[in-house]
Order: sequence, then structure tokens, then C-alpha cells
Amino acid sequence: MNKFVKRTIVSLVLIGLVYAVVYSIPNVFFCLVIALFVGLGQFEFFRLVQNKGIFVYKYFGTIVGILVPVVIFMGNSFPELKNLEPILIVAASLFAFTMQFLRKDNAHDHLVSTALTLFSLFYVSWFFSFFIKLKFLENGANLIAFLIIATKSADIGAYVVGSLFGKNELIPRISPKKTIEGTLGGVILSLIFSVTLGRMLTGFSVLHLSILGILMATLGQIGDLAESLIKRDCGVKDSGKYFAGIGGMLDLIDSLLFTAPVFYFYVKTF
Repeated sequence: MNKFVKRTIVSLVLIGLVYAVVYSIPNVFFCLVIALFVGLGQFEFFRLVQNKGIFVYKYFGTIVGILVPVVIFMGNSFPELKNLEPILIVAASLFAFTMQFLRKDNAHDHLVSTALTLFSLFYVSWFFSFFIKLKFLENGANLIAFLIIATKSADIGAYVVGSLFGKNELIPRISPKKTIEGTLGGVILSLIFSVTLGRMLTGFSVLHLSILGILMATLGQIGDLAESLIKRDCGVKDSGKYFAGIGGMLDLIDSLLFTAPVFYFYVKTF
């Protein structure tokens, strides 16, 4: 079974699971699913960093990462707890430095270790936790469905068009298989799906849906390239092996890490 077939089968199964999670379970269980995704993504990130020979407190970082979506959920569920999110971020920053003080070796990577621990909390945990913020908005489930469709249709378009017609490499030093043709195919497919399905899901105007289709496709592919940059720097091909034909959790959610917060602020603004 080739990679394309495996990827297609796994993607179809995941689509069914996502539909069930977004539409069929209470918000508290939705939060737990997001926390699970974050925990796996955080742990993968720390394994990548360790593969490069950099010391990180991966268990501390993973636990704090899981707490981020939990406190965001609590802040949205109970207004009196809305300040938990910034409190956790400040506390995590303080602990990240304090734990470096406790190291007994004469390491010279304290700054890099601390910076990567805190970076992971923003890059993986906080960015992905915007799904919880979206879920609490009016029509939240449909907004999340639209976000995933707009982002992942770009992934599919880029993969298929790039595989069939790709000739001109996009940024070969970062991801040699990504092509300009694939990138354009992803933007076009995202635009088509955003306009055709977005009206039903969101009620937004065609203008806003067109802007979002192009924006989500562009940011999604930037997110994909960002993870490719991290993996190449750490000398690995995939972040993990959870999903046949796709890779690890970070490989699955990389494009959504940038689109989720931007989409949330777009909706809140316009």
C-alpha cells in the first residue's frame, strides 16, 4: 500500500473522528481531546530538540502544555477564572528559568534550553488551544469545521497538485518536495471549498470567505514549512509515527497551528 493510499485512508478516518469531536461531544470532552493533541505535539517537539542534542525538561514542558487548553477552557466556562491563562504563562516562564538554576552540570545551553521550552508552549500549546476559544464563540462548531476545511483542503490541494504537476521547487533547502505548482493548487482548492461551503457554515459574505480561503491556505502552508524547518534542523523526516502516511501529531496539526489563532482574531475583529 503506497503512501498516498495510506494517507487517504487515515485522513478519512480522522475526518469522521473530527466530526464526532466537534459536533457530538460536550465542550469539556472537546477540551480533553485538544489537551491530548497538545500533549502529544509537545512531547514530539521536545524529542526533536533532544535529537539535536539540546537539554530540555520535556515532562515539565509537556505537563504545562496540557494545562494551557485546560485553563483556557476554565476561563471560558467560568468568568471569574478568566485570568488563569496569563497567570499560567507567567508562572511557566518563571519555573522554566528556576529549573535551569537547579541543573548541576556546567552546560552552556541554558538560554537555548529555556527559550525552546517557552517557545514550545506558544508554538504548540497556546496556538492550538485557540480551537477552544473558537468553540465558545457563537456558532463555534461550524467555525471550527470551516477552519479545518479551509486549512486542510489547501494541504490536500498542495499534495495532489504538487505530486502530479509540480516541477518548480518552492524552498528546496527547507522542504525539497514542495513546489510552486503545489502551493498554488492548495490556495485554489482552499478558495473553492471556503466559498462553496463557508456560506452554509458561517454565513460570512463571499468577500470574507474569499479572503479567508486565501489567508488560511497561505498561513497553513507557512505552518507546514515552519515544521519542516524545525525537523530539518533537528535531522528527522517525521515528528512521529502515529498516523500512517502522515507522520506524527505535529505533522498532522502543523498547518492548523498558525491558522487557528489568526482565524479567531479575524472573526472577533470583523
